[in-house]
Amino acid sequence: MTVPGRRSSTFSRLLRHGFTDPSEAERLLDVPELSALRGDSVLLDSLGATADPDLALRGLVRLVEAQPETERGTLTTTLLSAKPFRDRLLGVLGASEALADHLARHPRDWESLVTYEAVDLHPGVAEFEQGLAEAVDPVSLRVAYRRCLLAIAARDVCGTADLAQTAAELADLATATLRAALAIARTAAPADAAMCRLAVIAMGKCGGHELNYVSDVDVIFVGEPAEGADEGKAIQAATRLASHLMRICSETTVEGTIWPVDANLRPEGRNGPLVRTLSSHLAYYQRWAKTWEFQALLKARAVAGDPELGAQYIDAVSPLVWQAAERENFVPDVQKMRRRVVDNIPVAQVERELKLGPGGLRDVEFAVQLLQLVHGRSDATLHSGTTLDALAALAAGGYVGRADASQLDEAYRFLRAMEHRIQLYRLRRTHLVPEDEADLRRLGRSLGLRTDPVAELNKEWKRHAAVVRRLHEKLFYRPLLDAVAQLAPGEIRLSPKAAGQRLEALGYADPAAALRHLEALASGVTRKAAIQRTLLPVLLGWFADSADPDAGLLGFRKVSDALGKTPWYLRLLRDEGAAAENLARVLSAGRLAPDLLLRAPEAVAILGDPEGLKPRGRDHLEQEVLAAVGRADDAEQAVAAARGVRRRELFRTAAADLIGSYGTEDSPREPDPGALVDRVGEAVTDLNSATIAGALRAAVRAEWGEELPTRFAVIGMGRFGGHELGYGSDADVLFVHEPREGVDEQEAARAANRVVAEMRRLLQLPTADPPLLIDADLRPEGKSGPLVRTLKSYEAYYRRWSLVWESQALLRAEPLAGDRELGDRFIELVDPLRYPFEGLGEDAVREIRRLKARMESERLPRGADPTLHAKLGRGGLSDVEWTVQLLQMRHGWAEPGLRTTRTREALAAAHAAGLIPTEEAQTLDEAWVLATRVRNAVMLVRGRPGDTFPSDPRELAAVGRYLGYESGHVGETVDDYRRITRRARAVVEELFYGA
Repeated sequence: MTVPGRRSSTFSRLLRHGFTDPSEAERLLDVPELSALRGDSVLLDSLGATADPDLALRGLVRLVEAQPETERGTLTTTLLSAKPFRDRLLGVLGASEALADHLARHPRDWESLVTYEAVDLHPGVAEFEQGLAEAVDPVSLRVAYRRCLLAIAARDVCGTADLAQTAAELADLATATLRAALAIARTAAPADAAMCRLAVIAMGKCGGHELNYVSDVDVIFVGEPAEGADEGKAIQAATRLASHLMRICSETTVEGTIWPVDANLRPEGRNGPLVRTLSSHLAYYQRWAKTWEFQALLKARAVAGDPELGAQYIDAVSPLVWQAAERENFVPDVQKMRRRVVDNIPVAQVERELKLGPGGLRDVEFAVQLLQLVHGRSDATLHSGTTLDALAALAAGGYVGRADASQLDEAYRFLRAMEHRIQLYRLRRTHLVPEDEADLRRLGRSLGLRTDPVAELNKEWKRHAAVVRRLHEKLFYRPLLDAVAQLAPGEIRLSPKAAGQRLEALGYADPAAALRHLEALASGVTRKAAIQRTLLPVLLGWFADSADPDAGLLGFRKVSDALGKTPWYLRLLRDEGAAAENLARVLSAGRLAPDLLLRAPEAVAILGDPEGLKPRGRDHLEQEVLAAVGRADDAEQAVAAARGVRRRELFRTAAADLIGSYGTEDSPREPDPGALVDRVGEAVTDLNSATIAGALRAAVRAEWGEELPTRFAVIGMGRFGGHELGYGSDADVLFVHEPREGVDEQEAARAANRVVAEMRRLLQLPTADPPLLIDADLRPEGKSGPLVRTLKSYEAYYRRWSLVWESQALLRAEPLAGDRELGDRFIELVDPLRYPFEGLGEDAVREIRRLKARMESERLPRGADPTLHAKLGRGGLSDVEWTVQLLQMRHGWAEPGLRTTRTREALAAAHAAGLIPTEEAQTLDEAWVLATRVRNAVMLVRGRPGDTFPSDPRELAAVGRYLGYESGHVGETVDDYRRITRRARAVVEELFYGA
């Protein structure tokens, strides 16, 4: 009973000691079972030192109540007299509700916490085996396991064992448990035990001696027949034993579960046999294993079963592990696994994900393992399966900077300690930081944060996660810079051989050249070199993530040489994070964008402006080009100025396309490839329209001043008129003129022809920029007809001589430069031809089909693979466009939506009008978008146009990356293209040919 007047003082004391519910605490302290402890300030101080005093007090009451009355005195006396025991017991009760439950069910198990001799501080496998020795079935094994776990947790929360020691003890306890479970399984099936030899190989954190409180225990089973036994029957017996072992550990009983035993890291995963012979394992690893499987084997350790067989397995696979870095696509494979893990985290959990999220535990583990695999080939000191030991070895060997290693060690220990305490509370497998205030408070206090536990916890967590994010890339590349910068002669640094090994493993084909570039960029004591040393670790990682890291680094050196003395350049890259990553993506994606940038290096500024990658509209571009032309002294200078605008804007378009295709940290990959295609087509069309307008103005000014004697318009045709130009497309055009009032027709015709000739000359002047070729072959009478006609001449020709293919070509006609009113009148003239009233007759349809079949047989280049030619091949651009155009000519008179020059718009309108089913429309659209992207990719990668996939492996990989495929999946790129276009061709056969 509470003494009157004492309540207020006790209440405040409880608050000071960390209780959040003092009223409940007072009530619990007054229960009869705690009468021997009541009023003892030592107990209150000890409770106040726990992670959760309220939880600890509730657990203590439950434990005391669970004692037989004759035993309570022993417990309370020990609590009062033995501070080490008191701290351990109350520390566990305040940190783990699950272990408090265990003690309430097994009230004598508190006695396991009394011993505090030196031999008890850090037990190994042998001590844990003694603790489990009396377990004869799954239930008793669980009880014994929890009793051992109780002691580990006590040492952990009291600080007697540090993070590494606790993780190692948990792994040793798991080893002892696997041995005990195998013993139970063998006892249950002595015949199976006699028939085979079975070794249990620990993988993952158990193998690495760094286990969590609650984690799957990853294993691999190796079996061999006992002497004289049949191999097949022996492996069956070993499989039954292994399965029984897994059930003993994994199944839930009245005492709960221990942990799942996971054998999915075995060859072929869950689809492969549970137990294999040693030779079968080796055959698989030598022929079929993927990079991640060798990475997993880095932590392999024989822990149970036949020790000789286990040792043979480790001896056999170890050389394979340390050869993994020599595999093709080694680093991309490892990085892809990391990205896949992150991509699979639910969006709502990413910020709370302690293990798998950015700056989480897995980032440290992946980074350390990657460096181990790269340098462990020639340095056996790196062959540790334990992350912190391996990190220390990397630092000692000079592979990682000592300061970086120290920071990463501290961050990893803090994050793992958070993970341990989160799991310890309810002994549940989780890596999510809780959201509840009380849980965060307990977690913070368990880590020694007492002033404002929640705020301090969040601050420390974010700080350490930021350190991991920053160092994750720096670990790989900072030592490379130290190896070439030569600023601190006394420090350990990578040898040239080790630096070359690392660059080669990271995808650099010419590590010697890469090191020369790094030396040129980062050596010296200038401010420029200092900023480069800050930038390069991150840039090198982005280059390594591309299909051609060497090209990215070389391009960066060239741009830096051109702009290095410009004060804004390095400051832009240093201070605008998006600019540096955008530049890295652009420089390593192919030849076109870097070539454009190197001829106009100041365009780097585009990459740092949030609005910089948005394309400029046609009116804006034409105004700028015409202004530049107006300032020029002669026609050649005028066109050079127009080309300068085109070069800059083509770079802007290519950069936006590449960044949209690859994505960056700040800007994820554009999810809709069709949107990228439309954006590029519109931007390049507008740009070429403005450039032609500039050439027209320059040609007119050179001879006639401000006004040509005849009105003049340029009509875009083909992809130009369809706003679907690619980077390497020609500009198909028609020229139309109309004499001004009072001007003789012959004089007007001479002026029109001279201006066309001058425009073509100016645009064909030699240049290093991608050419802009004007093609007028779609004009009446083709190459034999006049280059330019009056509106009346076009009208007369089309009325008397027009063929069906010319009407089809006019479907893409749109005025794009020159006199807009004249251009609009041309469109009014040709509309009845391209959308004939009541559609096409059957003769015209047959003629279009005949022309298409002839084109397929005659125009495909000799030797070209018809399944991979993006323009003329099966299911490619031509197939889709002719199908859509036939629908336009047959139904455009009745369906206004079909009266467009754009292929995708017309296809969507045909679907909306019910002229093509949904699935078929989607199939054609997907194929057209993909074929267009292939052509754009080839131009971006090679710097010259092409209609099929390149044969060079690096170029093909770069095309694949642009299309959204990870490095090393070139085969998928080509296979998917064939599959998608094959389906499109089937639709074309049905809709176009009527098959």
